[in-house]
Amino acid sequence: MRENPEKPAWIERKSSIDLIYRGLWVACGALAFADFLYRKHGTFRFEEMPAFYGIFGFVCFLGIVLAGKYLRKIVGRKEDYYDR
Repeated sequence: MRENPEKPAWIERKSSIDLIYRGLWVACGALAFADFLYRKHGTFRFEEMPAFYGIFGFVCFLGIVLAGKYLRKIVGRKEDYYDR
């Protein structure tokens, strides 16, 4: 239990959030840079492209989010659906 409930926890402080955000950017940059340091042996030629899997994952994630946005309109219920 926290001693002072008025004071925000370390994860809620702006400085901590900025530090985590910058740390994630550094980690992603380091991993993308490390991808240039070794030779890949992919099944297809485009798999050997540097940072291919990171870009591919991001594009797939974006596609899933956008598909979910439109799917929500199709299968979504009205706000008072369960009030009947």
